[in-house]
Amino acid sequence: MKTIICAIDYSKNAVTAIKYAHQISSKIGADLLVIHVYKLPLMLGLEFDIFYEDLEKTTLKKHNTKLKKFCKNHLGKELAELHVSTEAFEALSVAQGILSKATEHKAFMIVIGMKKETAFEDLFMGNTSINLIEKAPCPILAIPENASSEKIKTIVYATDFEQEDLGAIYKVSQIAKKYNAKIKVVHIDTDINGDGNLKMEWFKEMVFQKVTYKKIDFKVLFSEEIFNTLKSYLDSNNADMVAMLEREKSGFLKKLFHRDLVKEMESFGKIPLLSFNEANY
Repeated sequence: MKTIICAIDYSKNAVTAIKYAHQISSKIGADLLVIHVYKLPLMLGLEFDIFYEDLEKTTLKKHNTKLKKFCKNHLGKELAELHVSTEAFEALSVAQGILSKATEHKAFMIVIGMKKETAFEDLFMGNTSINLIEKAPCPILAIPENASSEKIKTIVYATDFEQEDLGAIYKVSQIAKKYNAKIKVVHIDTDINGDGNLKMEWFKEMVFQKVTYKKIDFKVLFSEEIFNTLKSYLDSNNADMVAMLEREKSGFLKKLFHRDLVKEMESFGKIPLLSFNEANY
């Protein structure tokens, strides 16, 4: 069975993320593993050895108890009934802890709350967020605080006609199929006289060679304002999720997660962002 990992920090965003993760895991028939990564204070000297060992055990028990209580409170039932398991553990960094657990469980997806403050600030500000996306063995679904997963009707996939997009779209189709949702593949061409429409026809043929799901539309938009054009397209199509592939040398997400543009991410509103690492496809 597939496993979805949801990483939380007990914030309001974490409440939204865990509810979204549980809903989508139930829909696609996956187990849900909810994790919390923490760090112990650094202590030096032999005199601290015994104390530190006790501290490790006590802290681990405390975090696991708190995590189970958090999940039960916000999901409303016994976790075993919901196919939900929990694990709190220590790691040198939150990002590294998430990555190691995703690799261990061969995760289908990592779900995390999208925000700019508190314990996960480093995930969605600056280079750490990009490193997480680039190193993750599976897609990362970032959930805004006000997102709702009750009805996913439209998923927008922003493409640059990369070969790796095909594998990513296939994975998106696995989600869309469970919701009977439409996938709208969109490319924004900054050259109004370019051959974007011809490329899209070629790309469409390539997609349907790999993907059997047929509720997929394809659209080319011509504009020099990539972000604003994408935002308008998401609004006009009532998108419930936006997905895109991040590339090693360049990528739309690198621009989005630049510190000066974090505010612009807020304009996505309630729309979750599903990001793919090109190395996995």
